[in-house]
Formats: sequence, structure tokens, C-alpha cells
Amino acid sequence: MNVLFAASECVPFVKTGGLGDVIGSLPRALDEQGVKVSVILPKYEDLPFEYKQQMSFLASVKVPVGWRLQYCGIEMMEIDGIDYYFLDNEYYFKRHGSYGFFDDGERFAFYSRAVLEALPHLRDKPDIIHCHDWQAGPICVLLKAHYKNHPFYQHIKTVFTIHNLRYQGVYPKSVLADLLDLSELYYQLNGLEFYGNVSYLKAGLAYSDLVTTVSPTYADEIKDPYYGEKLDGVLREKGETLKGILNGIDDTLYDPATDPFIPVQYSQFEGKAENKLILQESLGLPVDREIPLLSMVTRLVEQKGLDLVLHVFHEMMRMGVQFVLLGTGDEKYEQAFRDLAAQYPENVSFQNGFNEALARQIYASSDLFLMPSQFEPCGIGQLLALRYGTLPLVRETGGLRDSVVPYNEFTNEGYGFSFTHYNAHDMLYTVERAVWLYRFQPNKWKMLVNRALYLDFSWRASATHYKELYEELVKELVII
Repeated sequence: MNVLFAASECVPFVKTGGLGDVIGSLPRALDEQGVKVSVILPKYEDLPFEYKQQMSFLASVKVPVGWRLQYCGIEMMEIDGIDYYFLDNEYYFKRHGSYGFFDDGERFAFYSRAVLEALPHLRDKPDIIHCHDWQAGPICVLLKAHYKNHPFYQHIKTVFTIHNLRYQGVYPKSVLADLLDLSELYYQLNGLEFYGNVSYLKAGLAYSDLVTTVSPTYADEIKDPYYGEKLDGVLREKGETLKGILNGIDDTLYDPATDPFIPVQYSQFEGKAENKLILQESLGLPVDREIPLLSMVTRLVEQKGLDLVLHVFHEMMRMGVQFVLLGTGDEKYEQAFRDLAAQYPENVSFQNGFNEALARQIYASSDLFLMPSQFEPCGIGQLLALRYGTLPLVRETGGLRDSVVPYNEFTNEGYGFSFTHYNAHDMLYTVERAVWLYRFQPNKWKMLVNRALYLDFSWRASATHYKELYEELVKELVII
């Protein structure tokens, strides 16, 4: 069985968020289970030069974008048995950055159509195209609209995965004819129409053969208006064809026993404490293993629950903790944490930006990792924290609820901390409880850290679920 992943980012080539991690890791886990997976990406200008040098040219095609015919070069490289294809068009992709341009609607209309035009030139004809997020959503509708009568394409199935429903790729209705070459028929009757505009994400929902999202709880939540981003009705109609599969992490890449980015490798509680002292010194904080170290590694956006943290920040500081934040995002949050770092120089370190080495060091050094998100489709931060033995404190939503079992003092089960309602004082109470356990029950804390270090959040379990879904789709094809 051959599966083609169509996505806008993939580690190690390009990453702006968790999507890149998924596309970088899941194909290898599927390959181990006998599913042949290839990946097809835009060839961005920002791709590392070392990878551009390794690409070989396969073919060029002309891609219809509305009334235009645009050039597309198809290049490829192989890493660890995975074929990676890159779609080259300098007009659309020779610029710095991946998204956020005025013509993103046209850029990813081109990408979606180019994926389909490229298929006959790839090493393996896919049985399934697995489309990820809004950038690849149009592939699902374009396949049915323009290629259904072509013998090569007739039996190809599509899976569409929602990584974050908030980002939908919404553009004026004019893109329907001007860019996608689609009639009004595809706009109406629960098609691409979204409050007078066109939604690329809805194209994936409406025209794929199967829809998945990145955790079971999020799959249920998005059917509710509070989480559904105005698509809850469409998602309720998907019924059993909407599946939630929890993301994993690459447990060989993120391994505290071998991680080259952390000063002291470890597999038990004792080694972790040494990293904490080194991080405190490097960030200019008082070096003291007894001080609880709280951390966040996150995008500074409203979704991540930063308003809760800011609302009770002074109360947290009165607990005598240290707080380290690594992230970049909205200016209002950046400025707020800059001010707090200046106000509490002995307790707070704000690192504005993103640095992979520093992120690993924070995961390895912290005692408690905060993720009080408004919503979280899956979340990777809590999984990485657990991998490094840092106990997560999360709000019970989406993948956070599915992956963090709160510690229960009476049954001795669990390995993290959680609160239910999006409320700053509920979060504060949970922080107080965790800090108390750290200070006054050190043996229990050590037990929880060692328990976290042995949890398995690798991609193996998730890959098994995806393989089963793929086999069901292919089985349907054989029956037909």
C-alpha cells in the first residue's frame, strides 16, 4: 500500500509548528509497519541549502491555476527510505517564509493542483493521498472535480487531517473559478462555501473519503459550537467518518539519554537535576536545586492560555518559584513577559524567540511544564515534557486531556496535574498543589518523574491506527 503525504511543512526541511513534526515523524513509523509513505512539499526558498544540493530533477509539468498555466518542477530526494518530493515554482515559493502572504490563496491552489499533476511522475502511484491542514484541502475537491474520469486517478482515495481547526484558509468566492476552476456546484450544498467565502479546509472536510484529527477528545470537541470554529455542523454530519488519533513524538530524536543538546544525558531522576543547575546558571537565575522551576515553551498567542498565566502571575511568584518562558508571537504577550522579567530578575527569564537547543534544555531542566490552553488539538509540548521527566500541568482539553493523567494521591495513579475550567484561579490552585508536592513530598515527586520517563508516546501506536484506516479505505476499493 502506497500513501502520499501532502503537506506544507515537514521536519527537517521546514517547520513553523507541530505540523512539521508530524509530517517528519509519522511516515517513518508507518514505514516500520509496512506502509510505503512518500511526502510532497512546496520547494520554499528557505529550505536548507544542504538539502537543495541533494535533490534530483524528475520532470516538469504545466499546472492549471484558473485560466493560467504555471510551470512546476518536480524534484526529489530520499532520506532513510522515505521519498520526499518538492514542487518548484519561484513565482510562488522563492520568498522568505512559508505563509502569511497576500496571495496564499493562489499559492496553495497552485500547490494542490500541482500535487495531482505530479502524480504520474512519482516513483510510486499512491493508493491514498493523505492531505494535511487547509493548505492541502483543495486536493480533495480537485481530484473529484477534474480527474475522476482519468483512468490513472480513478481509484485514488483521500484522507484529510485537521491539525488545528482555527486556521482554515478562507478566501473570497472569486477563487472558486479564478484559481480552482470550479463551478458553483462545488460551492453550494455543503461544499466550499463559508459565510460567503471559500474555505480550503472545508474543501478537505467535504470531499475527502475520511477525516481525522489529532486526538480523540478534539474530534468530539470540534462538533460543539464552542470549539467548532463555525464548522461544527459540518463536522457533526461527518459522524463516524471523523476519527481522532493522538499524535506521537519521535522518541529517538527526543531522548534524554542521548540528546546532544542537553549538558547531562540521563534516564533517571538524578541526572535530570544536574541540567536544572546548569540552566539556572546560564539564564542568570539563582542556582538552587530546591527552587521549583516552572516553564513554558510555546507560541505567544491567545490559544495557549497566556491570559490565565498573566492574571495570576504575581501570586505564582509569591510561591517562591522560578519561571522560564521560551517563545515568540503576539507583541502584547512579548511585552508583558519582558516587563515581568524586568520586575522579577531573580525569578523570571523570558527568552524571546525560538532556539531548539534551548528548548531541549528547558524540557530537560524544568520541574513543571505549564500548558493551560484554551484549546489544544493535540499538543506536543506536554509529550516532550514527559519524555524528559518534566511533569505537565494542563487544562483538560483536546490532546492534553488524552495524554496527561492527573496524579491522584489516593490511588497513586497518574503523572501530571490538570484543571477543568478555563479559569486563572483554578490554574493557580493546581500550581499550588504541584509546588506543595514538590517541596513536601520529594519521594513522591521523584516517583512521578521516573514514571514519566518510562511512558511511551512514540508514533508506533498512532501509526497502527492510521494503518488500519488506510486498509479500510483500500478494502472498500477492492470490494467496489
